[in-house]
Amino acid sequence: MTDKQPVILQVLPSLRSGGVERGTLEIARAILQAGGKAIVASSGGPMAVTLANLGAEHITLPLASKNPVTMWKNMGRLARLIKDRQVDIVHARSRAPAWSAWFAARRAKCHFMTTFHGTYNIQNNWKKKYNAIMTRGERVIAISAFIAEHIQKHYHIDPAKIRIIQRGVDLKLFNPAIRSQPRIISLIREWHLPESLPLILCPGRITRWKGQDVLLRALAALPHRNFFAVILGDDKKQSLYRHELEKLIGELGLEGHVRIARHTNYIGEAYLLSRFVVSTSIEPEAFGRVVLEAQAMGKPVIATNHGGPRETVIDGKTGWLVEPGNVEALSAAIQRALTLDEPALQQMSEAAIENAQQFTMEKMCAQTLDVYKDMLYND
Repeated sequence: MTDKQPVILQVLPSLRSGGVERGTLEIARAILQAGGKAIVASSGGPMAVTLANLGAEHITLPLASKNPVTMWKNMGRLARLIKDRQVDIVHARSRAPAWSAWFAARRAKCHFMTTFHGTYNIQNNWKKKYNAIMTRGERVIAISAFIAEHIQKHYHIDPAKIRIIQRGVDLKLFNPAIRSQPRIISLIREWHLPESLPLILCPGRITRWKGQDVLLRALAALPHRNFFAVILGDDKKQSLYRHELEKLIGELGLEGHVRIARHTNYIGEAYLLSRFVVSTSIEPEAFGRVVLEAQAMGKPVIATNHGGPRETVIDGKTGWLVEPGNVEALSAAIQRALTLDEPALQQMSEAAIENAQQFTMEKMCAQTLDVYKDMLYND
C-alpha cells in the first residue's frame, strides 16, 4: 500500500464459514500483498488456520457475543489491541463487534469503517438503532447497489460516505478449465447421480428465506420428470425446515429426482456437473455469490428478480430472472433451461463466463485498498 506499512484490523464474530468470512480472508491477503499488516479479531473457527497460513495475525476475542457486558469488555480489549499493534484502521464487518470496535476506535483515536453486508432485520426502532452502527464508519462499503440504496432509504446517511464495492469471484478457483476428475467422480457417487438425467443445482444455506420449497413446487409443476435436482447446503439450526423439505419431496412425488445434500468442499466440480444453477431466495440477496460463481463456471443461472442478482445476471443472456416466490414463473424458466439446444446452451455459457469476469476478487480487493488509502491520506 505504502512504505509506512499501514496496520488494518478487521473485526467479525467468527471465522467458521460464509461469504463475510471469505471476504475477510481475501482482504487480509490483499493487505499483505500490498505491503500492509493484516490483523483479524474474532472468536475463532476453522478459517483462522487459513488466515494464519496467509501470514496474517488472528486475535481470539469473544466477538460473537451479543451480551452487553461482554460487548463492553470487548471495547476495552479492542482498544488495547489497537494501541499495542498501532492499528491505523479498524474495519468492522458485523453489528455486535462493530459496536465494541467503534467505541474502541474512538478511545484510541483510530480510523473506523464498516462493510454493510446485508439488509439486516428492521423489526422496530430498537433494532434499527442497533443496525445503525454499520453506518457510523468514516467510510461505509455497500456490497451492491441494492445495499447502497437500502442504507440511504432506511438510515439517511451522507451518500458521500458510501462506497459500492461488489463482491468478487476468485477466477483462479472458479474456472471451468480447471477440473478434478476424482472429485467429480466422488460427487457422482456420493449423490447417486443418474447418468441419463440433467442435473439442476441449487446451492445455498437451507433456510426458509432461500426458498428451496418454491423450487420443489416448481419442479413438481413440470410436465415430466426428466431431471435430477440437488439442493446443496447445511441447515445451521434450520433442521425443522430441512425436514419439511424432505417431507415435501415425498408429498410432491419427487422421490428419486431430488436429493438434499450437505455442503461440499468440491463446489467447483458441483457447478461443472450441473446443466444450470438455481437461486430461489424469496427475500433479496445482498449480493449472492452463488449466482456469480455459477456463471464463472460457465453455467446459466435462474435467480429471483430482486436484490444483488439484478446486478449480476443479464436476463435472457446469462440466465433468467423470475418473480420471487412465483412457482409458475420458476417452473417455466426451468423448463426453458432444460429444453435449450446445445448451441444455445453454449452461447449462454460463454456469455456467463464473460459476465463473471466483470466481478473479480482482484477488483474487489483493489477497490477496498483504495478506500483504506483514501481514509489514511485524504481525510
